[in-house]
Order: sequence, then C-alpha cells, then structure tokens
Amino acid sequence: MNLNGKTAVVTGSAGGIGFAMAELFASKGATSIITDIPAAPIDEAVKKIIDNGGKAIGIPCDVSKEDNVEALMQKVVEETGRLDVAVLNAGILRDGVLVKADRETKKVVKKMTLEQWQAIINVNLTGVFLTGREAAVQMINCGNGGVIIPMSSIARHGNMGQTNYSAAKAGVSAMTVVWSKELAKYKIRAAAIAPGFIGTPMVMKDMKPEALEKWKKIIPIGRMGEPEEMAHTALYIIENGMITGITIDASGGVRI
Repeated sequence: MNLNGKTAVVTGSAGGIGFAMAELFASKGATSIITDIPAAPIDEAVKKIIDNGGKAIGIPCDVSKEDNVEALMQKVVEETGRLDVAVLNAGILRDGVLVKADRETKKVVKKMTLEQWQAIINVNLTGVFLTGREAAVQMINCGNGGVIIPMSSIARHGNMGQTNYSAAKAGVSAMTVVWSKELAKYKIRAAAIAPGFIGTPMVMKDMKPEALEKWKKIIPIGRMGEPEEMAHTALYIIENGMITGITIDASGGVRI
C-alpha cells in the first residue's frame, strides 16, 4: 500500500512510538489521526505534524471504552472519507510479580492485585480488540481494504514481573493471526509488531531503573530501540502486501 492520500489511525499517538508512526505516515502523504486519552497532549502532536507540512487530525479516545472506540472510527471516516491503516498502539504498564514472600518468614507479603491485572487487560488486550474490530468495520464499509497493525511485545513469551502484560501481549499476537484469516476476504491484512525495550517516556518512567539496566546489558545490539525504528517497521508492513498473519520481533535480538 502506498500511503499517499490514505488515512491512518494510530492509537496512543500523542507521544512515543505512536507519534513516531503518525509522523512518518504523514511524511508519506497520509492523513494521520492522532488519538490518545483526553489528558494527553494531542493538540501539540497534531501541530508538530502540520508545522512540518503534514496532515493530521486529533481525536481523543479511551480505547478501553467501547463507545469511545466506535465514535473514534466513525468520526475518522466522516472527517476523511476513508480508513486505510489502523495501528493499535495504545498501552500501559502495571508491572509486579505474581506473589512475593518475605525472605525470613517465607510467608507471602505481596501479590499482584486484581486492579493491576485488569488495568492491563482493559487497555492492552480489550482496547486492541475494540480498536481492531471497529477499524475492520469501517474498512469493510469503505470497501478499500486496509492494514491493521496491533502492537504486541517480546514480553508475549513470558517476562518475569509481567504476568498481566505478557498475557495481554500474547493475546494480541493470537488475535492478529485470527484476524489475518477472517479479514483476508475483505482485502484487509493484519500483522503485529513486537518491540523489545524501546526508549519511550512510558518505559523510562514505569520500569524500575535496575530492571532497565539489566536489560540494556543483555540486548545483543547493545542499546535500547528508538521509536522511529518501530515506525519504519510499521511502514514495511503497510507497503509489503505479502505481510499478514505474523508478529515481527523488532527487539535488537533480545530473547525472553
């Protein structure tokens, strides 16, 4: 797919990986839809793209809320007349071990809360389901086909301290395979991206410093990834019509 004249929605795109994708898509001639939670700097992100000569529209949306997502995808088509690409990028972190015992008493003193679990599932799994479903609805109704790119993670293989996150990201990869089969007859492709450790504000803020340092040392390429590298991975999926039903690891070679 050539992005010139197309419409691309990127959830969670007021900053980080999502913004890098929206910015790159706009540079290729697409109208980028910046969407994030209402408190995010959506207008600022839109202005950056427009100031650089691109096209962008900002629409607030909480991807965990069905009515928000339905309204988002409907408004995209109302505003631009089409929907060609949807990157399902919105996500959060709520890390913690399943249970933790005191070293001396050997008794459990802490456990992952239901709130930690549900918060991740609501945004990182249900949010991807809702945005993927509603993007597919609009793509089918528009009749132009499209590309859906859910964001998974190498944590889908099972990362210590991330029961909730790993489960959600494994689910995302599984849904991607299902969608590639179900939506092919509508000329819609689905392929996921599984980033490794990327230097985004969310990662730097929410991961413990000792955990970050540990991972930096074992990434084979010797550094964390950049948001722009994930954007180019998404562009590759969009432009290559043979890519569907897979998850591309963009991890610098790190294994979990």
